[in-house]
Amino acid sequence: MQRGYQYMFSFFVLSAALAAPSGMNLAAKPQDNGRQEENHREDKDHNRVYDRDHKDYHNWDDNEDRSFRIYLGEKHREYHPFVELKAKEQRAYWNWRHAHPDHDHDGR
Repeated sequence: MQRGYQYMFSFFVLSAALAAPSGMNLAAKPQDNGRQEENHREDKDHNRVYDRDHKDYHNWDDNEDRSFRIYLGEKHREYHPFVELKAKEQRAYWNWRHAHPDHDHDGR
């Protein structure tokens, strides 16, 4: 009879050891789904936009919006909100943006 309890105890210990890692994964914070360009997270005061090709984030604020409007003007395009652009057009803007860092601060 003691042998049966020993096996049952071992079974429960092994089950708990195997279940613990999966329980820890359930409590983990959600990760990015790989479509970072299209996911514009709202922080408290501003939006952050991920530039996949250059692997960096940009804060979408008044300065960035001003640079985006300059970009659209140079390309002879009407204003459309950045989030409504196709991914290819967003990448083209970020490529232009990295080539024109003079618009980063204070409208320079």
